[in-house]
Amino acid sequence: MNDIVFDLETFPNVFTINAQHAWLPIEWSFEISDWRNDSRAIVEWVQWLKSIDARMVGFNSIGFDYPILHTLCRMGHADARTLYDKAMAIIGAQDDDNRWMHTVKPTDRYVDQLDLFLIHHFDNRARSTSLKVLEFNMRADNISDLPFSVGTNLTLDQVPVLKKYNRHDVTMTKRFYHESLDMIRFREELTARYQRDFLNHNDTKIGKDYFVMELEAAGVACYDYGPDGRKPRQTRRPSIALKDAILPWIQFQHPEFQRVLEWFKQQTITETKGVFSDIVARVHGFDFVFGLGGIHGSVESEIIESDEGSVIVDLDVTSYYPTLAIANGFRPAHLGSAFVDIYQHLFEERKKHPKGSPENAMLKLALNGVYGDSNNVFSVFYDPLFTMSITLNGQLLLCMLAEVVMQNVPGVKIIQCNTDGMTVRIPHGSSGALKQMCEWWERQTKLTLEQATYQKMCIRDVNNYIGQYLNGKVKRKGCYEYEQEWHQNHSALVVPKVAEKVLLEGVPIRETLASWPDRYDFMLRVKVPRSSYLTANDAQVQNTCRYYIAKGGVTLHKWMPPLKGKNEWRKIGVESGWTVCVCNDISGAVLPVDLDYYVREVEKITNCLS
Repeated sequence: MNDIVFDLETFPNVFTINAQHAWLPIEWSFEISDWRNDSRAIVEWVQWLKSIDARMVGFNSIGFDYPILHTLCRMGHADARTLYDKAMAIIGAQDDDNRWMHTVKPTDRYVDQLDLFLIHHFDNRARSTSLKVLEFNMRADNISDLPFSVGTNLTLDQVPVLKKYNRHDVTMTKRFYHESLDMIRFREELTARYQRDFLNHNDTKIGKDYFVMELEAAGVACYDYGPDGRKPRQTRRPSIALKDAILPWIQFQHPEFQRVLEWFKQQTITETKGVFSDIVARVHGFDFVFGLGGIHGSVESEIIESDEGSVIVDLDVTSYYPTLAIANGFRPAHLGSAFVDIYQHLFEERKKHPKGSPENAMLKLALNGVYGDSNNVFSVFYDPLFTMSITLNGQLLLCMLAEVVMQNVPGVKIIQCNTDGMTVRIPHGSSGALKQMCEWWERQTKLTLEQATYQKMCIRDVNNYIGQYLNGKVKRKGCYEYEQEWHQNHSALVVPKVAEKVLLEGVPIRETLASWPDRYDFMLRVKVPRSSYLTANDAQVQNTCRYYIAKGGVTLHKWMPPLKGKNEWRKIGVESGWTVCVCNDISGAVLPVDLDYYVREVEKITNCLS
């Protein structure tokens, strides 16, 4: 239980460390500056942490904080400028091919490291998330940004301000650590069980590494080793004839589906992303939209309900992509038939473990991660023909299901079709016919369909809808989703929450907003990079800023650097036409909420449905 949460700050003449025990009210603070040098105390503290088998917990600490601390420990004594220069070298190398050169190998670290930034996969560009954004998402009472510009030479009076900020960051990191405990325990259990370090792996990496472990245990070589280290074995293809990816027994009766199938068979591609626009097949008034990423289609701007005469049925293929590969022997060519055998073994093994168990979670990650990684040029699973085999057949087989259902189920209406299933409304008397068509499709494809029933669906479009099951549970997508992941924007969650009540319960919008109990649900945030800044009226505010739409508030603007060849900074309104109350400290939330703004936002996603 000796987890020590830490963070450091580096300036040319001031270096600080704050650390807090994750479970006990114990705290440490160190300084190296023009006025004080705690080098020896810091080194002794790290040695003591090692002696008690502690683990240091940080946010982007493996990539930034720990390498600087490690440098200090190796030197035994340093000044602030030396450590600042190390920090700048790390930052400067982020976009280089040698960006890992500053990372300290696990075997060389003085103290074990746990990095929340890596566990949550925030090192992925699409999921990149700062601690300040997490403070907003965690609904912290205070969101503090760095009080001084990077590279500033601080005065003696500014050192306590920096230390206070440093301590605040550690407190927030500690809070996020406790939010992440399930993920941490999962990794600890896997590490202990398999004697392999999963501690700082993101979910996707856990699944891929486990699959590789199983392949290697079966004697399948996944890497080639040479003087430059290991390189993943792969199947690279200069081009792919899509007919080679499509199952030969797929066929259709409707001319639109036939047209799309023949079009695919005639294509040869050299890239697997963005090589052609969506292809549309209109069948019985419903548009099936094909793309290399999957199929989609939906009715739009409709509210559909199950009633005395009809029922909404959702059909999903069980573990679609893994079972599709298993049933048809799809595999990366360089991994051989053993790949399919292991895929099958992992699929069956997962069934033996209860949902929520570490084994079940890891096996799910292993099963699902392989498809995405088959199109990753750095992966041992890379073979774009395997990617295309899964993607194209997945779409075409769903169209086979849609075709037989439309032809043989009286009164059926297709509501949605997506990557791994479809939703239909049928008369109650057609349930038997639907069951027969599903069983026929399962025999043909060797796949399994899972069935659920909706009471009501409120659909803006294919990416934005609410579905309420008969048992009362609700499925939310797009603009109606409010149970967001940590890397997503948690702004104005009152809007989807109230919209759901409007659509499912018929509550009045303005009255519901006026009596809403959680003020954090009204909060929004804006973030600009360090090259830009924000102003509230004429006063600069911090670059990650929390606010809500308020009566009698201020106007908020982004100031962006001039475009190339221009001299003037660009002034861009935030919530143009509305005034806001900035409340990075929640005690500043004193102005009345402007309900008109939130009413308008709720109406945008409710009034469009009929």
